[in-house]
Amino acid sequence: MKYTFDILGVSPILYFFNQQQERKEQKYKTGVEYVAAYKCTLDALIQSVENVPNYRGWDLDAAIDTVVNFWVNNSDSIKYWKERLKDAGSENLLVGRVANVKSLKAEFENLLDKNR
Repeated sequence: MKYTFDILGVSPILYFFNQQQERKEQKYKTGVEYVAAYKCTLDALIQSVENVPNYRGWDLDAAIDTVVNFWVNNSDSIKYWKERLKDAGSENLLVGRVANVKSLKAEFENLLDKNR
């Protein structure tokens, strides 16, 4: 299984929590997870991915390798988001998305179909 990871932005803690609750209530489960960390560090992002529920059937080592590869290959983006998180203050989280590539593609196609 192939995975993808990206940092999406910075979010207030309460907003992220509410979004996660709404996603849990959806009947349609995807292979896409939104993760968050209080710090913009590789360790914090890995820990957030390790907390993804086991029911996905994911290869956790491969998903973590994807996060590590993102970290190694995107230093400018990481610096940018580290500063944005710092500017936002302690009541905010760094938000990322880890996904099975096929599931992410299906979710994007589903969003496009809804907009037609």
